[in-house]
Amino acid sequence: MRVLVALGFVGLYFYVYHFMASEAVRPERRTFDEFPLQLGTWECAEAGEMEAEVEANLGVTDYLFCDWRRRKPLGLVNVYVGYHASQVREEGGGSGENSIHPPAHCLPGSGWDIVRSERVVLEAEGLPDSRAEVNRLLIAKGELRNLVYYWYQSRGRVVAEDWKKVIYVGFDRVTAGRTDGSLVRFTVPVIRGDEGRAEAMFLDLAPRVVALLPPFVPS
Repeated sequence: MRVLVALGFVGLYFYVYHFMASEAVRPERRTFDEFPLQLGTWECAEAGEMEAEVEANLGVTDYLFCDWRRRKPLGLVNVYVGYHASQVREEGGGSGENSIHPPAHCLPGSGWDIVRSERVVLEAEGLPDSRAEVNRLLIAKGELRNLVYYWYQSRGRVVAEDWKKVIYVGFDRVTAGRTDGSLVRFTVPVIRGDEGRAEAMFLDLAPRVVALLPPFVPS
């Protein structure tokens, strides 16, 4: 019975997604080349550029990729925000497959083991109601350890769960003609096992970045 219910849901979703969608809408937004590279004591010396093959594989339309550094106290946080104008292949919002790739699926393929995975509440201006549930991972590769925070953001929503992101893409396509969305990810090195220090760096930088995202990730 559960299998039949699941198949029925998938069939209904397919019908709504492919046959009831309205014309594609592209919201106005600022591009990430306008994003400030100095945020208080944090500075990104130069926004990074991905290799063409990586960019095509991600299907991303525009992105921010920066190593943010702080001198006192010393700090390093990598920030990636990838914006997809469309998450549907036929709409041509990016190269190849446009659906946002979940980091929890991609990291093991890059050689990282997920040591711990949990959902936590982040409080920051720029989030819905100034707070939202996000994903928090501790990952490892050999002796290296990183703390990773990530979530999906679109149309004024912040979503942690992969399945909810997929449902909202279909819902927004039908109701608003939009399938745009973004992945927001912070990666912090854990030095000498000091996870608390990595956490503190994230909590110092993240609110500064998140507060500036709405014009780049439109509601």
